[in-house]
Amino acid sequence: MNPLAYYQLKAAQALFGKPCAALATAEARKVAAVAQRYAHIEAAVLASPQARGVCLADDAVAGALGEIRARYAEPDAYAADLAAAGLDAATLERAVQRDLLVETVLARVGAEACKVGTVEAEIFYYAHLDRFRSPERRVARHILVTVNEDFDDNRREVALRRIEEIARRLAAKPGRFEEQAIKHSECPTALNGGLLGEVTRGQLYPELDAALFALKEGGISDVLESELGFHVLRCDRIQSARTLSYSEVAPSLRRRLTEERAQRHAREWLEGLLSKVGVSA
Repeated sequence: MNPLAYYQLKAAQALFGKPCAALATAEARKVAAVAQRYAHIEAAVLASPQARGVCLADDAVAGALGEIRARYAEPDAYAADLAAAGLDAATLERAVQRDLLVETVLARVGAEACKVGTVEAEIFYYAHLDRFRSPERRVARHILVTVNEDFDDNRREVALRRIEEIARRLAAKPGRFEEQAIKHSECPTALNGGLLGEVTRGQLYPELDAALFALKEGGISDVLESELGFHVLRCDRIQSARTLSYSEVAPSLRRRLTEERAQRHAREWLEGLLSKVGVSA
């Protein structure tokens, strides 16, 4: 089976999010080059000693085919794209199976690399402490009254009066914030008392961001305006910026470093394999 048709279909989606028939001339050339490289990799990997005895999970091919079909809203579009690429259901299934076998072989080769141990991970941690810096975080709630000139209750001047009345009630009784959010906020967070959750700098609109990070714990902002409308914010909790301890990051760090080592080992193996068959890495 010629794998180029499948790999052209795969590359067109991966690079441009398009079916092959919709590619511009330059895009089609790029896809053809990538597909050719995919095909060289497939041939070299599946002919290698490391591919002997490799098997796929029973549902692996079906799952991959399902993911491909899910990219298409209509079955007819899926069938038309396959036909345009010179594929049918049977040839696609065989191509997907070979593609998954390549991935499995590369994973097997990567697994040959030694796992990163505790000492090595700890050395990495202390050599890169800046990577384990956790920024300041604030747990925030808000009440939103939107501005929409198409609705009388949300015309700008009316919306402003509404949020100012809410702000006056909160100034008198700050403990009513969640109740007021549930009753009056026009954000889906109203269902949870206006809870926005943990926020770091730069996640909110600039006007809200500046106000939130100027509040003390438990503080309530003045009325604020963003492109959505008018807001009142409350800062529930402040977690200062800090460096995560080694014990906090150790399991995920060892796992990530081991995965990176495995990927590097598999890549180096593949580059050596391709060089032996005269394909540039």
